This record gives sequence, structure tokens and C-alpha cells, in this order.
Amino acid sequence: MQSIEKQVEDTIKDDAKGTLLFPEDFQHLGSSEAVRLALHRIEKRGIIRRVAHGIYVRPKESPYIGEVMPTAEEVAEGIAKRDKIRIVPTGVYALHALGLSTQIPLKLVFLTDGAARTIKVGKRTIKLKRTTPKNLLAKGKISSLVIQALREIGIDKASPTELMQILKLLKEEDQQLLRDDIKLAPEWIKQIMKKAIDG
Repeated sequence: MQSIEKQVEDTIKDDAKGTLLFPEDFQHLGSSEAVRLALHRIEKRGIIRRVAHGIYVRPKESPYIGEVMPTAEEVAEGIAKRDKIRIVPTGVYALHALGLSTQIPLKLVFLTDGAARTIKVGKRTIKLKRTTPKNLLAKGKISSLVIQALREIGIDKASPTELMQILKLLKEEDQQLLRDDIKLAPEWIKQIMKKAIDG
């Protein structure tokens, strides 16, 4: 009978490098305590790295920079997938994701229908803020980011350049998704988003 540690290690090695690893992925192999201990030991041997509390990875290798750790964005997506929750980027992070801000936010704020919490990933922080289901209904990736980015900029505060960039991006969105998502936006944001359909 293989030890739990060996079984966990073999499972990790079967996964592609860069795959996020959570203790829950190995619960079929033993108790949560035994799995946690196994992951801790495998980390001590340098096979995996700890990304955040309870999250590990076997890093990808780059010939130029060596180990490549997952980004905070990838960690947030991984948590959403694991917990089967929805997340929507908001605030400065939404602006950055749309290319409206060159500032790389150290704090990534997401609206979610899951539990509110804060996760530290290196120097960056992921903050999940619980919100009403309506704020998570937007289906289009670009249009949901635009709604949050405009909320961050504020009513009548967007510059002509920002508006041009937003409309250009919205025209790349699936038009049916865009029409559906417009209905979810506050009135002043609706007026801006409609121009991407009318124009």
C-alpha cells in the first residue's frame, strides 16, 4: 500500500506544470489532515511551491527566468473554479484589465456570490467581496468589465480617450451578450454602452 504522500506526489506529477493544487483535490486519498501533511512534506522537498494559504503549484519552467509562478489573476480564477462561484473584476483591476490603466493593482478586488475573504499571493492581495446576484449576471467578459470600470471612473468622469477605448472594446463583444448585459447596467452606463451597438 503506497503512503498517502507518495500517492499525492504521483497525482501531482500526472498534472501539467502550472496547475493549481488544492488539498481538496486529494481528499479521495486520505483525511484532510493527512493530505495537508503530505503537501507540506512535498513542498519541503521542493517539488511544489506554496502560492497562498492552502494553494500549491508545481511551477512551470522558463529558460530565461527559471520558475514561473501563477499570477494572482490565475489564483483567483482557480479559487472560483474550485468553489464553483462567480467572480467579476472590479475597481482599478477592471480598469487595468481593459487597458484603461497602466497601473498594475497590488489589490485585486472581485465581486462574488461566494464567501467574502482576502487571499495573499506574494506581494498582491485578492479580495472577494460578496455582492447581490444582479451584479454578477453580465455574461460578456468585456461588457461586465466595462460596467465595473465605468463604476470605478464615476458618472461623467470618463475622458474622451477612455470612452473611445471602451467603445472600441465593446464592439469586439458578442453583440447578443452586449444587448443582454446593457439591461443590467445603471442608466448612465447604458447610454455609453448603447453607442457600441448604434455606432
